[in-house]
Amino acid sequence: MAGGGAGVAKRVGTLLSGLLECGAFCGVIFGWASLVFVLKDLGYFEGLCQHSPTPAPNHTLLSDCSLQDEQFSLVFTIGSFMNNFMTFPMGFIFDRFGTAVARLIAISLYTGGTLLVAFSTPELAVLLFPAMSMLSVGGILLILTNMQVGNLFGKYRSLIITLYNGAFDSSSAVFLIIKVLYERRGLSLRAMFLFMAACSAWHLLRTLFLMPRTRIPYPLPPDYDYGLRCPGRSRSYRTYEEKRPPGEAGPEEAPLEPSAPRDAPAPPLPFAACVRSGLFAWHVLWLSAMQLRHYLFIGTLNPLLDHLARGDTHLVSVYTNAFAFTQLCGVLCAPWNGLILDRHKRGRTPRPDGALGTLADLRSSVLSLAVTVTQCLLFSVCAAVPVLPVQFATFVLQVLSRSFLYGGNAAFLAIAFPLQHFGKLYGLAMALSALVALLQYPCVALVRGPLGGDPFYVNLGLIAVVLVAYVSPVVVARECRRRAKELEAAGTPLAAPPGAEPPTEPPH
Repeated sequence: MAGGGAGVAKRVGTLLSGLLECGAFCGVIFGWASLVFVLKDLGYFEGLCQHSPTPAPNHTLLSDCSLQDEQFSLVFTIGSFMNNFMTFPMGFIFDRFGTAVARLIAISLYTGGTLLVAFSTPELAVLLFPAMSMLSVGGILLILTNMQVGNLFGKYRSLIITLYNGAFDSSSAVFLIIKVLYERRGLSLRAMFLFMAACSAWHLLRTLFLMPRTRIPYPLPPDYDYGLRCPGRSRSYRTYEEKRPPGEAGPEEAPLEPSAPRDAPAPPLPFAACVRSGLFAWHVLWLSAMQLRHYLFIGTLNPLLDHLARGDTHLVSVYTNAFAFTQLCGVLCAPWNGLILDRHKRGRTPRPDGALGTLADLRSSVLSLAVTVTQCLLFSVCAAVPVLPVQFATFVLQVLSRSFLYGGNAAFLAIAFPLQHFGKLYGLAMALSALVALLQYPCVALVRGPLGGDPFYVNLGLIAVVLVAYVSPVVVARECRRRAKELEAAGTPLAAPPGAEPPTEPPH
């Protein structure tokens, strides 16, 4: 860490404010099950329900609201798809134009989405489609700009990346808070979403004072500072850039690890070579398989609980609240993955530089990848059990698996590939996984149609899909062995950035 520039108080302020931002705003769409409960009570898409003239045993009319549930599921499917797919172009914007431009776009989208929900009505329920998409894209872009904050804290870098992703998961509880305030305090949906829109002023202030204009480099250069400068403060990032000798590479172009000596520079791996590598391809499959399982569970949770509770609205509300409360624990679960990823940095022996350090980072990710798949497998097995009390265990395993999944995804891409491609690779991985996630809608149609509402066989198929994700940690382990043999044959460690194999030999 730099001795001058941004002080400890400023760095800690950036960390904590980013944690609040991720935990209160970025991933709210994943609390969709709680918001659906409110929207149903307000009569959104109620015209799609078909009332039966035959009374139920409790003297109420039976209603077939499967089309209403399907419409809500479609809103979530499109929103979650946009959450991932639009990360790719946003990643390009972040890499090309920097943090300030990316965050201004994110704030605009987020504000627009909250205003659309605020002014929607049961007659204008169609506004939910663009609203959820804008909330999704704005939220994922906010967390993308926040993950670089880990660069300020050296050996705790992966821990902070996973912590932020855990906060992203916990932000789904915001819709639970909206549900509780609606039920118990009588607050209107419009008032609550107008308040969320007003919070954009805080995002803007944080962009100006606690975030860089471009990106936070890693490792930090001497006297690195960021944000608007106070009058009379001379040490800043702009001053550092102005004093840099002509022709010298600036810290924004610095690789993920310390660069090679000036007389023997190691060329960074091109973006195209990263994308074509087997390491990236199998990682995308790892992400896609488990994300599909999670999205399908979240998008169909409300009708699933309604089916298992046999239409008991109070019981559905209790289980919906329980699910939302477990989402709050995402911020507590995710750092454990960071501890797994950073475990080799906490010993008495300092982390080696160059290719040996890169190899140590990559080796640490193997256990993280395998543990994440195991958690998702256990979650999938519990989700397949059609017993209502078992769903409490499903909720716990789901939040544990999901917090490991997204934090591990971001940390792995930061470890395995050059920093200058992080935004593009993160966006591309999310975009490709979004295409796979579109399968959730035909899965829902399959359950409601040919399978007669029984999701058992779809759940079995998803368990098989999750098992395929075990290939990714195996591929990474083989890549580690290959690199170790190359280093042993070379006799001396190669000081190259992560993933920066010679362009002629990208990761297999």
